[in-house]
Amino acid sequence: MPNVKEIYKQLYSQRLDDPIFKNELDKDHNPSGGYSIGIGFIINWQEGPIKEFGRNGAMIEPIIETIINRLEFFQDSKFRCEQNENALIHLKMALGYLNERTKEREDREVEGTYKI
Repeated sequence: MPNVKEIYKQLYSQRLDDPIFKNELDKDHNPSGGYSIGIGFIINWQEGPIKEFGRNGAMIEPIIETIINRLEFFQDSKFRCEQNENALIHLKMALGYLNERTKEREDREVEGTYKI
Protein backbone atom coordinates (compact mmCIF):
# COMPACT_ATOMS: atom_id res chain seq x y z
CA MET A 1 0.00 0.00 0.00
CA PRO A 2 1.40 3.39 -0.92
CA ASN A 3 1.64 6.30 1.45
CA VAL A 4 -2.02 7.30 1.28
CA LYS A 5 -1.50 10.62 3.05
CA GLU A 6 1.09 11.65 0.46
CA ILE A 7 -1.10 10.63 -2.50
CA TYR A 8 -4.08 12.44 -0.98
CA LYS A 9 -1.97 15.55 -0.37
CA GLN A 10 -0.77 15.41 -3.99
CA LEU A 11 -4.35 15.09 -5.29
CA TYR A 12 -5.46 18.12 -3.29
CA SER A 13 -2.42 20.27 -4.03
CA GLN A 14 -2.52 19.63 -7.78
CA ARG A 15 -6.32 19.67 -8.02
CA LEU A 16 -6.24 16.30 -9.74
CA ASP A 17 -9.81 15.25 -10.42
CA ASP A 18 -8.91 11.83 -11.81
CA PRO A 19 -8.65 9.06 -9.23
CA ILE A 20 -5.57 6.92 -8.90
CA PHE A 21 -6.16 3.18 -9.34
CA LYS A 22 -3.89 0.28 -8.47
CA ASN A 23 -5.20 -3.24 -9.08
CA GLU A 24 -3.02 -6.06 -7.80
CA LEU A 25 -2.60 -9.72 -8.67
CA ASP A 26 -1.40 -12.54 -6.44
CA LYS A 27 1.40 -14.94 -7.42
CA ASP A 28 -1.10 -17.00 -9.48
CA HIS A 29 -2.35 -13.89 -11.30
CA ASN A 30 -5.69 -13.81 -9.47
CA PRO A 31 -7.17 -10.38 -8.67
CA SER A 32 -6.06 -9.64 -5.13
CA GLY A 33 -6.39 -6.25 -3.54
CA GLY A 34 -5.29 -2.84 -4.60
CA TYR A 35 -6.69 0.59 -4.00
CA SER A 36 -8.58 3.48 -5.54
CA ILE A 37 -7.91 6.98 -4.22
CA GLY A 38 -9.47 10.27 -5.22
CA ILE A 39 -10.48 13.53 -3.66
CA GLY A 40 -12.93 12.60 -0.92
CA PHE A 41 -12.46 8.83 -1.01
CA ILE A 42 -10.02 6.01 -0.35
CA ILE A 43 -10.95 2.42 -1.18
CA ASN A 44 -8.80 -0.53 -0.17
CA TRP A 45 -10.03 -3.52 -2.18
CA GLN A 46 -10.47 -7.03 -0.78
CA GLU A 47 -7.19 -8.91 -0.84
CA GLY A 48 -7.57 -12.64 -1.45
CA PRO A 49 -10.55 -14.95 -1.07
CA ILE A 50 -12.73 -14.16 1.94
CA LYS A 51 -12.81 -17.79 3.08
CA GLU A 52 -9.01 -17.82 3.23
CA PHE A 53 -8.13 -14.23 4.23
CA GLY A 54 -11.34 -13.03 5.89
CA ARG A 55 -12.96 -9.71 5.06
CA ASN A 56 -10.07 -7.25 4.77
CA GLY A 57 -11.16 -4.76 2.14
CA ALA A 58 -14.00 -3.34 0.11
CA MET A 59 -16.16 -5.34 -2.24
CA ILE A 60 -17.74 -3.82 -5.36
CA GLU A 61 -21.38 -4.21 -4.29
CA PRO A 62 -21.30 -1.91 -1.22
CA ILE A 63 -19.54 0.77 -3.28
CA ILE A 64 -22.31 0.63 -5.91
CA GLU A 65 -24.92 0.71 -3.11
CA THR A 66 -23.25 3.85 -1.74
CA ILE A 67 -23.41 5.55 -5.14
CA ILE A 68 -27.07 4.52 -5.54
CA ASN A 69 -27.83 6.04 -2.14
CA ARG A 70 -26.17 9.32 -3.09
CA LEU A 71 -28.00 9.59 -6.42
CA GLU A 72 -31.32 8.80 -4.72
CA PHE A 73 -30.54 11.62 -2.28
CA PHE A 74 -30.15 13.99 -5.26
CA GLN A 75 -33.33 12.64 -6.83
CA ASP A 76 -35.20 13.59 -3.65
CA SER A 77 -34.03 17.18 -4.03
CA LYS A 78 -34.29 20.03 -6.49
CA PHE A 79 -31.49 18.32 -8.46
CA ARG A 80 -33.78 15.52 -9.68
CA CYS A 81 -33.12 14.85 -13.37
CA GLU A 82 -33.45 12.28 -16.11
CA GLN A 83 -29.71 11.61 -16.22
CA ASN A 84 -29.62 10.72 -12.51
CA GLU A 85 -32.63 8.45 -13.01
CA ASN A 86 -30.94 6.68 -15.92
CA ALA A 87 -27.75 6.28 -13.92
CA LEU A 88 -29.78 4.79 -11.05
CA ILE A 89 -31.45 2.31 -13.38
CA HIS A 90 -28.12 1.07 -14.69
CA LEU A 91 -26.40 1.00 -11.29
CA LYS A 92 -29.30 -1.04 -9.90
CA MET A 93 -29.04 -3.38 -12.89
CA ALA A 94 -25.30 -3.78 -12.29
CA LEU A 95 -25.91 -4.53 -8.61
CA GLY A 96 -28.55 -7.07 -9.57
CA TYR A 97 -26.16 -8.86 -11.91
CA LEU A 98 -23.42 -8.94 -9.28
CA ASN A 99 -25.83 -10.29 -6.67
CA GLU A 100 -27.00 -12.91 -9.18
CA ARG A 101 -23.38 -13.95 -9.70
CA THR A 102 -22.86 -14.22 -5.94
CA LYS A 103 -25.97 -16.37 -5.51
CA GLU A 104 -24.90 -18.65 -8.34
CA ARG A 105 -21.43 -19.04 -6.77
CA GLU A 106 -23.00 -19.70 -3.33
CA ASP A 107 -25.22 -22.38 -4.87
CA ARG A 108 -22.09 -24.06 -6.28
CA GLU A 109 -20.28 -23.56 -2.92
CA VAL A 110 -17.38 -21.66 -4.52
CA GLU A 111 -18.22 -18.17 -3.23
CA GLY A 112 -15.33 -16.65 -1.31
CA THR A 113 -12.75 -18.76 -3.16
CA TYR A 114 -10.74 -18.50 -6.37
CA LYS A 115 -12.59 -21.50 -7.81
CA ILE A 116 -14.40 -20.73 -11.05
